[in-house]
Amino acid sequence: MDNLALPTIGVTLLACLAAVVGLHVYASGQADKQALVDRLSATGQIDMRGRRRRFAALDRWLRKSNYGKKIERKIAATGLDLTGGEFFVYMIAGVLGLWIVASSVLASFFGPLAGLAGLWAANTFLNWQRTKRTEAFINQLPEISRVIANATQAGLALRTAIAMAADELEAPAGDELKKVADALSVGRSLDDALSELAERLPSRELVVLVSTLILSNRAGGTVVSSLRNLTVTLEERKETRREVRTQLSQVNMTAYAVPAIGIGAMLLVNQIAPGALDKMTGSFLGQMAVVIALGLYAIGFVMIRRISKIDV
Repeated sequence: MDNLALPTIGVTLLACLAAVVGLHVYASGQADKQALVDRLSATGQIDMRGRRRRFAALDRWLRKSNYGKKIERKIAATGLDLTGGEFFVYMIAGVLGLWIVASSVLASFFGPLAGLAGLWAANTFLNWQRTKRTEAFINQLPEISRVIANATQAGLALRTAIAMAADELEAPAGDELKKVADALSVGRSLDDALSELAERLPSRELVVLVSTLILSNRAGGTVVSSLRNLTVTLEERKETRREVRTQLSQVNMTAYAVPAIGIGAMLLVNQIAPGALDKMTGSFLGQMAVVIALGLYAIGFVMIRRISKIDV
């Protein structure tokens, strides 16, 4: 019995020592992991917004494909708190929901058409969010130019001026300039960082601002006077764009009202005579008539939008 006591104590001490070492290694690993996450999230290389990401496996699989990379770029330009996997799942769920609703409310023929409309609507939603964010950024361009000009006039470097503008301005300008400042902090050149900004939010005004900053940085010209003149020009363009948008608001509403009236007429017919759409789409001629009618409504929508589109 005495002979077993000493080995038992020794084994217990070794187990306790191994447990202490294991806890120390685990705590050190967690600290290193958190430090890495903080560093990468600060540079914008990973997204850490405090929300647990869903469909991580699907997201990793999508990032390997060109379609997934395209979705990631569009989502990054919209500023939405979504991953490519989440958007893909939500899009598929929406398509299936529209398919089921259209098949049950109208007729089974309208199910696939509603599914295609759902795919188009998902892509249109991303484009609309990107355009909306770009418009908001364009409206802040005069303030961006003013802040950078004041900081440069005070003797600060252009990189420091951009970082200061990122801290002072609200979203989306503050968020986008922060990405530029983070890219500069990890060694990216000013030309590359600003060019990526112009690619994320394409607009003529932003291209002019980026070109002015890049040329001034390369040639060492007077950044302050260039930005002062650019601020005045951007303010005038901002007012002109607002007036044009106000003048064309009625035409834009007409573009959306025309297809809405057609869809409402179909629902009204099916409500007055239940099963009318099912009977009409039961033959090939009826299906062709529906497809042609929907195609004409789509052409009308596109033509009205093209006519009302004025580049300022």
